Amino acid sequence: MLASGSTTVKSLPLKRRLCFLLKLVCFVSSVLIFCEFLIYYVVIFQCQWPEVKGGAHVSEKETSASVLKAIILADTHLLGEIKGHWLDKLRREWQMERSFQTALWLLQPDIVFILGDVFDEGKWSSPQAWADDVRRFRKMFKHPVSTELVIVVGNHDIGFHYEMTAYKVNRFEKLFNFTSGKLITRKGINFVIVNSVAMEGDGCALCRSSEAKLAALSHRLNCSRQKPDPASRRCRDAEKLPASEPILLQHYPLYRKSDAECSGEDSAPPEEKNIPFKEKYDVLSQEASQKLLWWFHPRLILSGHTHSACQVLHAGKIPEISIPSFSWRNRNNPSFIMGSVTPTDFSLQKCFLPCESRVFTVYCAAGALLAILTLARFQLLTPPLNVAQRLISKHKAV
Repeated sequence: MLASGSTTVKSLPLKRRLCFLLKLVCFVSSVLIFCEFLIYYVVIFQCQWPEVKGGAHVSEKETSASVLKAIILADTHLLGEIKGHWLDKLRREWQMERSFQTALWLLQPDIVFILGDVFDEGKWSSPQAWADDVRRFRKMFKHPVSTELVIVVGNHDIGFHYEMTAYKVNRFEKLFNFTSGKLITRKGINFVIVNSVAMEGDGCALCRSSEAKLAALSHRLNCSRQKPDPASRRCRDAEKLPASEPILLQHYPLYRKSDAECSGEDSAPPEEKNIPFKEKYDVLSQEASQKLLWWFHPRLILSGHTHSACQVLHAGKIPEISIPSFSWRNRNNPSFIMGSVTPTDFSLQKCFLPCESRVFTVYCAAGALLAILTLARFQLLTPPLNVAQRLISKHKAV
């Protein structure tokens, strides 16, 4: 009987230790699940599709059916084998994958546009490295059949103008079915895809081909918006398209002097706002910008490239939205745009992703709490009351 009681007493500390260990595992698991999964749902769940005003004679059901729900993001910059550290790839690509998949599940868009610089090293990639980058991209940005994914080319995908070659352009076009001057029409809404890297204006073969396609598309769109005129031969053979004013999608922004007029928490840092932009590098040239405005008379322009948010008006009436980078690698507070679009109107809403600094803060706080609990459990941390008592007894002894 005594031996049995002694065994029970000895087993108690072991059970307590196992119980404490189980609690630690549950605590660490909860923190990991929250920071790596749940936080994306908590943050993106707060984003709501903006409303587009419909006519009084249009029912709510008909209005909903005619609205195209689009998500627009930019500058994912998937790291390659040259500059990409494995830990950087793991952390930032996991963030983008969870953000994208959570947004798809919660928001269920009709179409997603990525405005260039999908890859960070497409301008350098060997065939093998390119294949590996493509495999990772397809895993991160997989999407259901009900959601269409449209990719626009950026300078990191095919190189700046002086690095751009037919091989790189064809490789990108074959993968993403991309063509400069391509028209995408959904629910009567016209989207024009522009290879802004090829808008150099120096007459290179790729530039001439790209501009010729854009000019031809401009002719078709302008003819579709004009009233039929039997006496005019200019539009007689032009293919009729929806009369909706187009939305331009491109990587480079149209020309602006700097980001000095940009505002918002995700705009460029104050020390960078007044730095002048270099034409054909940071933004399109003035000449190329005027061409696009003159050709298409767009109602909205969406661009990326600067990694910061900005909204400007061209010709006093045409808004351009520069969309920040989608990756923690380029900014602490990435975001994307949610657009509700109809043939005659649109409404945009920004959706922020979790801030990297906040996730880091949660991990640090959890780590500190874990350390305190562990030290206290093994009596390695002197309780404050004991410290006070020792100080009082020493004071009385003196």
